[in-house]
Amino acid sequence: MRTKTTLQAYLFLAPALLLMLAFSFWPVGFGSFIAFTQYNLIDSPRWVGLDNFRELFADDLFLASLKNSAIYLLVVPVIQIVAMLLAVLVNNQLPAIKWFRAAYYLPVVTSVSVIGIIWNFMYTEDGVINAALHWLRVVNEPVGWLNDDRIALFAVMFITVWRGLGWYMVLYLAGLQAVPADIYEAAQLDGANAWQRFWRITVPLLAPTILLCSMMSVLAAVKAFEEVQIMTKGGPMQSTYTALFYAYEFGIKSLNFGRALAASLVMSVFCVALAWLNFRYLQPREP
Repeated sequence: MRTKTTLQAYLFLAPALLLMLAFSFWPVGFGSFIAFTQYNLIDSPRWVGLDNFRELFADDLFLASLKNSAIYLLVVPVIQIVAMLLAVLVNNQLPAIKWFRAAYYLPVVTSVSVIGIIWNFMYTEDGVINAALHWLRVVNEPVGWLNDDRIALFAVMFITVWRGLGWYMVLYLAGLQAVPADIYEAAQLDGANAWQRFWRITVPLLAPTILLCSMMSVLAAVKAFEEVQIMTKGGPMQSTYTALFYAYEFGIKSLNFGRALAASLVMSVFCVALAWLNFRYLQPREP
């Protein structure tokens, strides 16, 4: 009877497993193999061992893209802290709070292409941002947000923060609404102020949600590509190259799939290491 039940379970799982095999496991396995070969879509893959990886780490552009991907991780704590505070705010019954939630979630469902075009206009020297800063007397000369290699990466990172806030806010809001209200009432009766209730009740009870959101935002930051492709294409002076954009440039434009997939494999190992660190330090522990 147990064998029959197990067989039925695998039969129900078979369609999903076949799809995962075709669209997840096989591409990952084949791509990992190509990372150790020379392949250009025309000739058959030729095994070159670790040559692609040696060329990668001898390439200053790849090392710079790794550095930029590491810098991009700075968006993670900003997104998590601001999204959590927004979730605490919208969890209250305030006037027009539903409109406020919708406004913050709107960038999540808006096309990245549309967002990139809008922010490109806003970032121009005669755009809204420079006009506002000039009106507030913060700057005297227009700032080249996407033309200055010292600040272009941070300008793109800001778009990632702005675009992701609504998504993580909703996740934190779901976690907050699962916390029993009587816990806060008991703490308030015991004399706990708003900060103490947030730090000693809200944060510990949101630990599973914090782990999930941190994991998702870390992986999204490391895989940053769309904002770079639409807004800067790696410029100016290759200052906004990320590791994934580097792999795209070599794979799609140069047809050097061995080098591109070697870069992707390096980033995959990096992602696994970051995921392990998240579980190691953010996973809720039993009291």
